[in-house]
Amino acid sequence: MSEYQHTELAAGRWAEMSLAEQMLNIGSEVSHANRRKSKGNEEQCRRAADRALELLSLTIDAQRGKHDLGEFCRLYEVIANFYYGDNSYQTDPAKLQRSFDIFYSAK
Repeated sequence: MSEYQHTELAAGRWAEMSLAEQMLNIGSEVSHANRRKSKGNEEQCRRAADRALELLSLTIDAQRGKHDLGEFCRLYEVIANFYYGDNSYQTDPAKLQRSFDIFYSAK
């Protein structure tokens, strides 16, 4: 991912969003990826997963100095392992989605 898909967000708008808004946007991409994966559309699944990881990278940059980044980095690792690796963490897509859905009440 050398070039941002979300150029406007990468230019600074992402950092202006609340953490809840950031997580909801990442969760939306995870939801898209899960739906595409369940339908066997690997190409669209990977594109959505790329977008989710890109937004999570922007979140890590935006939250530097505000929060412990360990959980964000672990989440990045889990998402990448689920969509691109061998799912050695045995990630359940529904549980992964729920980890983002909790932010609806925080928004």
